[in-house]
Amino acid sequence: MELRHLSGFVAVAEELHFGRAAERLHIAQSPLSQQIKLLERDLGVKLFERTTRTVRLTAAGHALLGPARHLLAEASAVRRTVRAAHLGEVGRVTVGFAGASSYSALPLLTRAVNSELPGIELVLEGQMYTGEALGKIADGSLDVGFVALPVRRGITARVVRMERLVLAMPDSHPLALQDEVHFSELAHERFVTFPLARGSAVREAMVQACHDAGFAPRIAQEAPDSYNLLALVGAGVGLAVVVDSARAIHLEHVVFRPLAGADMPVLPIALGWRTGDRSAPLQAVLRVAEDVLPTPPDAPDAGHDVTY
Repeated sequence: MELRHLSGFVAVAEELHFGRAAERLHIAQSPLSQQIKLLERDLGVKLFERTTRTVRLTAAGHALLGPARHLLAEASAVRRTVRAAHLGEVGRVTVGFAGASSYSALPLLTRAVNSELPGIELVLEGQMYTGEALGKIADGSLDVGFVALPVRRGITARVVRMERLVLAMPDSHPLALQDEVHFSELAHERFVTFPLARGSAVREAMVQACHDAGFAPRIAQEAPDSYNLLALVGAGVGLAVVVDSARAIHLEHVVFRPLAGADMPVLPIALGWRTGDRSAPLQAVLRVAEDVLPTPPDAPDAGHDVTY
């Protein structure tokens, strides 16, 4: 039993048409028919019922389809693993992440790496704000991380998402009746936010926007992550400025409103890594990331790696 015979069988079984299956495999129909005959002879069973108009799987054909798909997938994985070893794409890559901005991006990256780079193990380190991630990337304890721009010297970054800031508040708050909120309306409000000591870019942007509006924010409480932050909002402890991706977290009694004004902060979220790090596993992960997490067209220096 040869893999190419199984591949031909699966193509015909899925298309139920020898001509279309042959086109899919980029071969002529006659060699494909010969492959099916050889496979049937090898197994000692008939796999298809064929007439001039229809092609149908026999009971034996139905029984073979699942295992055949599995064997072809395993063979493909073997090829990828051997190729990865040949290219040096084997090893571990540590990825730092935190916050709502990575909730959608991280699964895309991990699924793609697991599929395309079987020789690479991604080690995920969560609850890591921009300041912490940049420090770990710089000292070599982290290979790559989701960070907000700007980054420090010696780190290269590529923007993967542009995040607008929005206001989270209890649904009973008077401002929840408005379509949008100006920062100047928040001067007497209490805020819940991320920890000062951990280098949160969202907190820095919020504080700066408040100062630009002529007041210093009153911080009622800090929270370690977006979920707990919004839980405090729902409990009425204070309002929170969060990235737009936080809308994906659904909690009762919490609503989101856009922050008004043409100059409202937009945070470029990027993948950052040490400038000059040419390790094969890291470079392989970055290539995959470029496919599944493309640079937005409105990003700074879109389409180019940017070193700050």
